[in-house]
Amino acid sequence: MEKSFLTEIEQYVVDFVLKLRIEKELDQADIASILDVKQPFIAGIESRKSRAKYNLNHIDKLADHFGLSPKDFLPEKSFTKL
Repeated sequence: MEKSFLTEIEQYVVDFVLKLRIEKELDQADIASILDVKQPFIAGIESRKSRAKYNLNHIDKLADHFGLSPKDFLPEKSFTKL
């Protein structure tokens, strides 16, 4: 398994968007177009070898595009251990 440079919550968001992309039968270029970025940026996000990640503005754009709430991209509970 590849080492991830992301925190658990960052990886959760990446995995959520990847799952959404696959369910909607979209490719990385489609997500890049929605976010007004280049496809290699999306490839970097989906690679666990990269530190690239979605930011809040990306989440907001994706939520708007897919008719979701930005909170839908986040887990119900915190990953932080008390």
